[in-house]
Amino acid sequence: MATINDIAAKLGISKSTVSKGLNNAKDVSEEMRKRILETAVELGYANKRLQKERKALCILVENMDFQTPNQFGHDIILGFRQMAEPEGWTVDIIPIDMEFQRLTPYGVFMIEHGYQASFILGLTLLDPWMHEFRTSKIPAVLYDNYIKENPYIASVGCDSQEGFELAVKYLTSLGHKKIGLLSGPLESYILKARYNAYLSAMEKYGLEINENYIGLGYYVNDSTRKYIPKLMDQGVTAILFSHDVRAISAITECEDREIRIPQDVSIIGFDDLPMTAHMQPSLTTIRQDRLALGKCGFYALSSLLNHVPIGSILLRASLIVRDSTGPAPEHAWIDTHPQALNLPKNTTAPILS
Repeated sequence: MATINDIAAKLGISKSTVSKGLNNAKDVSEEMRKRILETAVELGYANKRLQKERKALCILVENMDFQTPNQFGHDIILGFRQMAEPEGWTVDIIPIDMEFQRLTPYGVFMIEHGYQASFILGLTLLDPWMHEFRTSKIPAVLYDNYIKENPYIASVGCDSQEGFELAVKYLTSLGHKKIGLLSGPLESYILKARYNAYLSAMEKYGLEINENYIGLGYYVNDSTRKYIPKLMDQGVTAILFSHDVRAISAITECEDREIRIPQDVSIIGFDDLPMTAHMQPSLTTIRQDRLALGKCGFYALSSLLNHVPIGSILLRASLIVRDSTGPAPEHAWIDTHPQALNLPKNTTAPILS
C-alpha cells in the first residue's frame, strides 16, 4: 500500500503538502490538490485517516431506479445492506451519471470520501469509469459488467446463458420454431451477453438463426412499435426480450395491433419485475433473484477486501411460466391477418432493416 512518503517523492514535494492536499487544506491550491489526488490513485494510496473514522462502503448507481420496492435496484441494494451492515459497515447509496464520471475520476472520488470499496450498478461500456476500472487498485464489484485481468475488480450477475436456454427449450416444447429477440443496442456488457446467449440457445436447439428475427433499438416504445410488426411479418411465433420493460411494452403494442398473446405470439421477458405477475396477460420471464444478487455483491466485495481475487459470480437463472406463453399457432399471424400489415396475402414479407 502506498504511503504519503511515496506520493511526496513522486511529486517532489513535502509530506506536509501531500497531507494537506489529501485533507482539503485551504492553503494548498486546487491544481496541486488535483495532482496529489491523481498521484495517490496511481500509486494505490488509501486514506487511512478517513477509513479509521468510519468503516464505509458505497453503492454507486446509474441508469437504475431503486427508491421503492417495485423498482429493479431496490432489492439488490437491500440484499447488499443486509449482509454489510450487520458486519459494521456504513453503506452510502450515491446516484451518478456520465457527467459526474467525466469530472471526477473513480479513484479520486473514493480517496476523497474514504470509501474502502464499492458496489456499482447500471454502468454501460460507454461510461468513463469503465476504462479506469482496468487498472484501478480500489476494490469494486460490478453488477452485469466484467473487467478482465484486474484482481481488484469482480463481477456479479445472473447466468444469461442458462436463462435463454431454459426459455428456448420451453418454447420448442410448445412447438415454436421461429423465435425472435428484441433488445437494446449492444452498448453494455449484459446486453451483449444476452444477445450471445440467444444465439447460442438457438443453435443448441437446432433453430434457425436469422438476422430478420432480431431487433435492436434504443427507445423501448419506439423499437417495439418498429419491430413487433416486422417480426410478425417474418412469421415469428415467439419473442424473447432482453428486459421485462421491453416485454411489457410489446404487450401493449400487440394489444394495439390486435395481436393476441399467446395465441398469435408468445412473449418471454428477463428480470421478473414485481409488476410482471400482474400484467394482462401475466408475463413469462427469466427470474433474477435480486436480493441474492445484492448479497453476492457484498460477498464478492468482502473477498476482494481480504485479498481473494474473485473474478465473477453468476447466480442460477429460473424460468417463471405465466400466461404470455402458449403453444405455437398452426399458422403464422401474417398468413391469417394480411390486412393488418397492409400486405396482400401470399406477398413476400419485407426484410428487416
